[in-house]
Amino acid sequence: MRPSDSSAGTAATPTIAAEFRDGTLDDVDALVALVESAYRGDASRTGWTTEADILDGRRTDPEAVREILTDPSGRLLVAEQDGRIIACCQLEHRGDHAYFGMFAVRPGLQGGGLGRTVMAEAERFVREAWGAAEMHMTVISAREELIAWYERRGYRRTGRTSPFPYGDERFGIPRRDDLEFELLVKELAAPGVSPA
Repeated sequence: MRPSDSSAGTAATPTIAAEFRDGTLDDVDALVALVESAYRGDASRTGWTTEADILDGRRTDPEAVREILTDPSGRLLVAEQDGRIIACCQLEHRGDHAYFGMFAVRPGLQGGGLGRTVMAEAERFVREAWGAAEMHMTVISAREELIAWYERRGYRRTGRTSPFPYGDERFGIPRRDDLEFELLVKELAAPGVSPA
């Protein structure tokens, strides 16, 4: 499966209906399972966001998810369908901007517009609730297809990189020695103002 080449706001396939809420400590196991299924192991190959070719090991663990859920400067946005968690993302308030991370969509639902919907809800929330002027994220720079998907959603590459934490298995076990993170940024329009 490949990411949709459609532009933001227009979908080649119908968008999957989802209800949004804040994640809770009761969701920890389901959130860990979702993130792992989207990024690690052979099962993640069902979707297009897999990191199975570049990283082994875990993508997250219950302790890391609990930390996000209890961080007073953040929010873990959960998308549900029929009471089942189908997507999530981490949002962190960092002054004039917000950070977007731990983005995961159930592999079998990738490519159907759910990721765009989650991202739009995340951007709306940080703009309206926190007054964030920009959304920041870091992406493994070798993930060209994923970066291209974010660029189609208005994010721009900054060229600012940070080293991959080799030796820290909380981030996975690298299968190659050239990994680094690149900062992507999107300017967010003020509420009621269309982006340029």
